[in-house]
Amino acid sequence: MASLLGWWEQLTGATCPGCGQPLGQPVLCANCRALLVPRHLPHFVYLGDYQRFGRLAKALKYQGRRELASFLGQQVALGIKQAEWGLDGVTAVPTLLPRRIKRGYNQAELLAQAAAKELRIPYQSVLSRTAWDKSQTQKTLLRRLQLSEATFQPARRVKGIWLLVDDVVTTGTTFERARKALLEAGAAKVYGAAIAVRSPHDLSQYAL
Repeated sequence: MASLLGWWEQLTGATCPGCGQPLGQPVLCANCRALLVPRHLPHFVYLGDYQRFGRLAKALKYQGRRELASFLGQQVALGIKQAEWGLDGVTAVPTLLPRRIKRGYNQAELLAQAAAKELRIPYQSVLSRTAWDKSQTQKTLLRRLQLSEATFQPARRVKGIWLLVDDVVTTGTTFERARKALLEAGAAKVYGAAIAVRSPHDLSQYAL
């Protein structure tokens, strides 16, 4: 089946969502697959630089490329296994309901569910996004850093060590607000994961 899909993508001129080059195999080209490997910060796993793989996250988020979530989630899970964090649960940074309805899914949740399945750890929707605001991609850097502390709220109680997943991390502000809400929900410790990070320094400023 995979070989047939690769043949079809070549026949139709499909391009790789990670680099835009002609796609000779399913989902991602061989070069992008080779580059998308787990990278580790003390409390965070990511798969690549935002400048290189931001378009991959956009393909999942805006272009309906849901099939990407399985491969990317498996790579995130590999990074978690390497880190040996001893997780009790996995959750995702939530999006507003209207955005979820418009897209049909929350891309961070798809990624988190795929990682949880690979890790054989329960996935739970723990947080809700309660503050309405523009998408972070539509804001200036200053406005992104001013994201309300009340943007996320716990929807249920949890305990133990948790993994919080987002699709990308640019300034780190959204992730940090969600992380604090997960701690308020009862998590003893919160680790993080994403497809791409703009700057690892943006995460090192937070005491995860």
